[in-house]
Amino acid sequence: MKVVIVCRQQSETAREVSEYLREFHRRTGQQLPTIDPDTREGADLCRLYDIVEYPTVVATDDNGIMLNMWRGTPLPTMNEVSYYVQ
Repeated sequence: MKVVIVCRQQSETAREVSEYLREFHRRTGQQLPTIDPDTREGADLCRLYDIVEYPTVVATDDNGIMLNMWRGTPLPTMNEVSYYVQ
């Protein structure tokens, strides 16, 4: 399974996402990748999963099938996300 956070680095929620990522790594030892929706890869991902609100956390299986999505704030709990990372 794969989890990615789609967020803009220059936004009002950037600090919240950064703190969430640090705390998630501290608690689980796992790193969550982020992607900027303004890049080509980010725009493609947003079109594929119909992401229009940031930050958005997307959990997919190994084939790219979406398993869960959390949009906007508040961000999901660490336990919810860590289920999809392991």
